[in-house]
Amino acid sequence: MADILLCCSASVSVYKVCDLASKLTQAGHRVRTVLTENAAKLVSPQLFEAVTGEPALVSEWGDARRSAMDHIELSRFAGIVVVAPCSANLAARLALGMAGDLVTTTLLAVPAGVPRLVCPAMNPNMLAQPAVARNLAQLEADGWRLVEPGTGAMACGDEGRGRLAEPAEIQAEIERFLAEG
Repeated sequence: MADILLCCSASVSVYKVCDLASKLTQAGHRVRTVLTENAAKLVSPQLFEAVTGEPALVSEWGDARRSAMDHIELSRFAGIVVVAPCSANLAARLALGMAGDLVTTTLLAVPAGVPRLVCPAMNPNMLAQPAVARNLAQLEADGWRLVEPGTGAMACGDEGRGRLAEPAEIQAEIERFLAEG
């Protein structure tokens, strides 16, 4: 079984990732979750802790931190990295190599060769923007494997491509990636 570092950004679909974390844990994987501050406003880190039995972190600052080097400890834990949901904002920051929060700092510290999956989730109009396409293409060029977003009704009422892939699809892709090992 694998040590999975699950990184979440702010998207309404983050609720689906709680289910994914639970399913991965039930399958025998160890899952640690890192959320952006805005993701933690949508879903409590405590929910991830409850379904995984592992700490879920949001910041390296203040009372929530565990040590001065949380990002290094988390990056060393990662046997595979899964970014779900990946917002347009997070995709841009990752494509540019920015490190302004615990999620991006941790992801930049993950050693080369660790498998990486990115699961975009955003409004169809956002996903269709050339800048977003460039950022996702850059992530793929940098070695990230893209789990394609689905098509359907969005929380905002729009319809189209941009829905987070279903937890079972993401889990299957993680298992395929691990089998390639």
